[in-house]
Amino acid sequence: MAAPERPLRADARRNRDRLVAEATAAFAAADDTVPLEDIARRAGVGIGTLYRHFPTREALVEAVYATELDEIARSAAALLEQLPPDAALRAWMDRYAQFVELKRGLVDTLRAGWASGRIATSTTRERVTGAIATILTAGAASGVFRADTEPDDVTALLLGVFLSTGPDRDSAQVARLLDLVLDSLRPAARA
Repeated sequence: MAAPERPLRADARRNRDRLVAEATAAFAAADDTVPLEDIARRAGVGIGTLYRHFPTREALVEAVYATELDEIARSAAALLEQLPPDAALRAWMDRYAQFVELKRGLVDTLRAGWASGRIATSTTRERVTGAIATILTAGAASGVFRADTEPDDVTALLLGVFLSTGPDRDSAQVARLLDLVLDSLRPAARA
């Protein structure tokens, strides 16, 4: 039986968090082929510290991806606390669009890691759909969204927007398409 993992010391947690933050910025600016030495230097740690936390490039990419996905999933409830459901969903869709852009730069490494079993199979769709469900439920209760909308259908619509616009997408077109998705969720006007 393996011993349970001990929590990281505060300084080790800070180092890990800085590495993930710097890797996120580096991968967003270029892709995941940025030299790991550069990421360690930007985080203010040695390469040994990076490898202690992330023994492989795939492990670092997975940590960046998981951290961003966690933030996206959590943001649904936080946005609902600040905004009406329709505005919360539109703001959430913008955050998700940014996540998809980050993911584009990581996709080759993620796919290779998933295929080899070095990275756990992604639960992205389930988590994204769960976040959408949280907002849709609040919107249906307040009357701004249709009550018959399936959260997974909205996920499919968003994926269609992002896949159809490609990596060199026009941000104005994406915004228009996301507005159309949002409009499709509103109850039909009654005569």
